[in-house]
Amino acid sequence: MIHGGDLAQAMALYGGTLADWLDLSTGINPHAYPVSAELSPAAWQRLPGEAPLFELLTAARRAYRCPDAFGLTAAPGTQALIAQLPYLLPDGPIAILGPTYSSHKASWSRAGRTVLELSYWEDARNSECPVLLLVNPNNPDGRVVSPDELLALARARSAKGQWLIVDEAFADVDPDCSLLPHLSDENVAALRSFGKFYGLAGLRLGFLAAPQTLSNAMADRLDSWAVSGPALEIGAAALADLTWQDAMRDQLAREMAELETVLTGCGLQLVGGTSLYVLIRNREAARLHGFLAARRIWTRIFDFDPDLMRLGLPGSEHGLLLLKNALKSFAQAPHAD
Repeated sequence: MIHGGDLAQAMALYGGTLADWLDLSTGINPHAYPVSAELSPAAWQRLPGEAPLFELLTAARRAYRCPDAFGLTAAPGTQALIAQLPYLLPDGPIAILGPTYSSHKASWSRAGRTVLELSYWEDARNSECPVLLLVNPNNPDGRVVSPDELLALARARSAKGQWLIVDEAFADVDPDCSLLPHLSDENVAALRSFGKFYGLAGLRLGFLAAPQTLSNAMADRLDSWAVSGPALEIGAAALADLTWQDAMRDQLAREMAELETVLTGCGLQLVGGTSLYVLIRNREAARLHGFLAARRIWTRIFDFDPDLMRLGLPGSEHGLLLLKNALKSFAQAPHAD
């Protein structure tokens, strides 16, 4: 599975409609930012303007604590930025600290670039590749490299003309892990995803924070009107709503604690995650995935390690109870350990 969240495969194999399924296959917040039904008519009727874009970028700079010297480029989802970066950064191989979000490797390979996959932080820190990429917090295991360590690495690489890409798609749940507030003018490209924390993945909105030259080059490559009028308005409102953000972080932490209690209570081993997803290790992960799917609960498993499974938040007491009961049934089934 390259991505979670597409229930077409689940329904094709196990039946049902969208409403029948509890989708735990993504790391998307199940409690979406409340979108006003009263978007301005201009958001729908006019081409996206410079003023709404400026308002969005201003709110994003504050929310992400983007350094003044960095440019900030908005895009129709972080995926669009990931696809373009191989054409804007120095030639040569890229090293990726993994296992991690598979689209990074796919995009660089598709662009004809050699990808070196690294498994350890020490190897990443010592890499001499022109470009090094890591996801922080990492997906799917939630590994976090401290901002101090990343800043030291960024400065060392910048001194040699090398680049560091940091995908902070899940940093909204833990802003203190973000490298962005600590940067000045280093060769760093930071990616921020809007849809995951704000629960509005369908809006398609993401950001690149980078030195002005790279930021401008990305904006030119995306061309005019890259972000829709509704996304400009909704994104600006959500990013400026610091009160909602703080309250949501607390709520997600509480709900993740409840989910972890259910999982450990059913004998499952937790090996990582964030407050938007949890990673478990179990020799029966593939069988458990199928068992849950037969009960219309969709989870995420991985080709690179058949013993791993990732689960997002159920988003309600009812969903958590459905999962708990299904896990108990699995434990009592004849095939379970």
